[in-house]
Amino acid sequence: MSTTPSPATDPTSTTASIATRPVHPGRERALVLGGGGSTGNAWLIGVIAGLADAGADVTTADLTIGTSAGSTAAAQIAGATPAELLAAISAAAPQRPTAATAADRGRVPGRPMADHMERTSSIIASAQDAADMRRRMGAAALDLEAASDGSWQAQWRATVASRLPSQSWPQRTLLVTAVDARTGDPVVFDRNSHVDLADAVAASCASALPYRIEDIPYIDGGYRRNENADLAAGYGRVLVLSPFGGRTRHPLEWRMQLAAQVDDLRAGGSRVETIFPDSASEHMFGANAMDLSQRPAAAQAGYDQGRAHAGQLAELWG
Repeated sequence: MSTTPSPATDPTSTTASIATRPVHPGRERALVLGGGGSTGNAWLIGVIAGLADAGADVTTADLTIGTSAGSTAAAQIAGATPAELLAAISAAAPQRPTAATAADRGRVPGRPMADHMERTSSIIASAQDAADMRRRMGAAALDLEAASDGSWQAQWRATVASRLPSQSWPQRTLLVTAVDARTGDPVVFDRNSHVDLADAVAASCASALPYRIEDIPYIDGGYRRNENADLAAGYGRVLVLSPFGGRTRHPLEWRMQLAAQVDDLRAGGSRVETIFPDSASEHMFGANAMDLSQRPAAAQAGYDQGRAHAGQLAELWG
C-alpha cells in the first residue's frame, strides 16, 4: 500500500490563483465540514440531520471536505444516514464532564486541554508565518511522540475506526486534510491515495501526537486551516459548517481565517453560505470541545439550527 496524498493548496495562496479556476460541470456543490473537537462533530451531525429533515439533503454534495472532527463527520455521513448518526449520539451512554480518553484527546495522557491550548498558542506566537507554524507544530508533535510509550497509535486507530459506519471511501469525492509532521507540508487524502479511510481520518484528527501512515507522521488538518474551504475553489455553490464559528488563533495577515477563505471563493465566482453555532450553544465549543458529556446537547443545538436554516439554503443547494 503506497501513500500518495494529493497536493494541498498552501494557506498563503493568493486570491488570484483561486479566482482563475472556473466552475465546471460536475463541480457544482461543495460541503465543507470544519474542525471542532468531539462537541463539534456532534454539532455537525446535528446540523446535517436538521437540514435533511427539513428537505435540504447536503450529503449529496459533489465534493465534501473534512478537517479534523469534520473529517470524522464527513466519513460518517458517507456510511450512514444523518438520522441514524444523530440517534446514535442521542442514545449514547451519559458521560461525566471532561470524560474524554487520552486517545480522544490525541494527547499524552495526563495533559489536559488547557495544556494543549497553551502549548500550541506559544508555538503560534513564535512562528514567522503559517508554513513556519506548521513545521513547528510537526516538530513538537514528534517530540511528544518520542516521550510517549508508543501505544497511542493503535488505540487511536481503533477509536476512529469504531466511529465510522463504513471503512470504505465513498464514490462521491471526499477530501480529508492533514499535515506532514516532518515538513509541515499540507496534504489531502482521497479515495485515490491508497490510504484506508480510517487512517486518513485518524491523521486528520491528530492534534498533538502524530499519526503514522506507512511510517510517515501526520498531524491535524486544522493546522493548515480549520475549515480548508479554499479547497472548494471552482465549485459553484459552497456550504461551510464551522463549529468554531470561523474563528482563528492565527494572525489575520496569515489569511487562515474562514472570512479570508470565503472572500477568495466568492472572488472566484462561488456562492458561499456559512452556518455557525448560535450564541446559546457556542459555549459547548472551544475550551469544552472535548467534553463528551455535551455531545447530545451539541447535536440537538445543531439539529435545531439545521432545520432553521433549511429554507434559506433551498435556493443555494437546489
